Amino acid sequence: MTLSRRDFGRLLAGASATAALAQIGISAAIADTSSYRAMVGVFLFGGNDAWNMVVPTDDRYTAYASQRAAIALQKDSLVPLSGTAFGLHAAMAPLKDVWDEGALSVVLNSGTLFQPLTKTLYQNRPDLRPLNLMSHEDQQNQWQGMRTREKNLDGYMGRILDRADAAESPPLVSIAGSQLALIGSSKSPLILPSTGGIARSGYNAASTDAAVIARQSALNTFSDATAFGAVTDMTSRGMSSAYAQAATANTIITSTTSTVDQYFKNPTTGATLTSDISRQLLRAARMIEARNTLGHAKQTFFVSQGGYDTHASELSTHATLYADLALALAAFYKAMKALGLANNVTAFTMSDFGRVYTPNGNAGTDHAWGNNHLVIGSALASRKVHGRYPDTTLGGPEDAYTDGRWIPSIAVEEYIGAIAQWYGVSATDLPYVFPNWATWNGGGRGPVPLFG
Repeated sequence: MTLSRRDFGRLLAGASATAALAQIGISAAIADTSSYRAMVGVFLFGGNDAWNMVVPTDDRYTAYASQRAAIALQKDSLVPLSGTAFGLHAAMAPLKDVWDEGALSVVLNSGTLFQPLTKTLYQNRPDLRPLNLMSHEDQQNQWQGMRTREKNLDGYMGRILDRADAAESPPLVSIAGSQLALIGSSKSPLILPSTGGIARSGYNAASTDAAVIARQSALNTFSDATAFGAVTDMTSRGMSSAYAQAATANTIITSTTSTVDQYFKNPTTGATLTSDISRQLLRAARMIEARNTLGHAKQTFFVSQGGYDTHASELSTHATLYADLALALAAFYKAMKALGLANNVTAFTMSDFGRVYTPNGNAGTDHAWGNNHLVIGSALASRKVHGRYPDTTLGGPEDAYTDGRWIPSIAVEEYIGAIAQWYGVSATDLPYVFPNWATWNGGGRGPVPLFG
């Protein structure tokens, strides 16, 4: 990964802000720093049709098979989630052992909500609906920013970082590029590539070219600019901090002695996992492995997998995507167990939205709303399916339209908020991290009881 001038400017601005604000007595959102915690958000871009990721295996299967028609999965192909009336898509078989160990949970029909909605309220009160439902960009931003009725300019991970203790290397790391979830008001994340190391654009310490030498000499002089005034000094310290962060991260992500790499292999063939989601989770595992070197009591990661906008040929697309995802998540879990951190790390899926229950004419599905999600970690309550599978009557009380666009029964805040609480975000700072927290924390609503 080579930082462009624009990328470096953005990083530099954030690092400078961190340096300037480090002296301000902001409150600590992390309530308990005595034990390590990490949360790993896995965003499935495009709108994952998780109605084919988690499928009922009881009497509800008949309606599922009838309504999903050309894209319905065969019941005997499903991976049973023992003790429940659900099964996983066959391609997610690598997660069967994780479930059996009690380290995999399912959250049913979660999505963006401004307040609890019935179908009557949905139809008669458009002012209570999330803005621009079923739009990729808007729903991605609402999942990451947690504001459903106004523009999102920052994200919940960045806001968690805002209230955390300062660290030389940011404990918020993206291996999926710049994302809204990472943006806070006072601190910046560390953005890593999924392959290769980080290089300074145009920098070559061994160069003999006069122009390159002159440019590098000027940058080196500027990086120690105490004699040029407060503003210049602040900027130069920010630049030096950014260079130092890159150097530290490079040592970790390019190391040849990591102990976690061995777990990122196909358990059947022994081949190294090469999908992009596998590479991202491997880098997250390496950063977790180096937590003591980095001085991190908490870490947050954002990784992603694309390709879920399945308007056509969904069955074949899912077979590939789910296989890569399941292998990567299972490998990551094994790596955490090997580090003795399976109880300290929680990974969880997010996505734009669910998809229409009835398929379109291209053996695919169109944009919808409520969706199912997976959570992985040994701190979870063992082998739980949380929430309620919707009444799948087309045009019925839970269908926003007439073709199976289910109104969510669990708000994003209730889902992600449960993980944030486990992570250690304090009660006083939860309303800062989740601006609509008051709506979902009282009156019979509250965080999903994910953890045992």
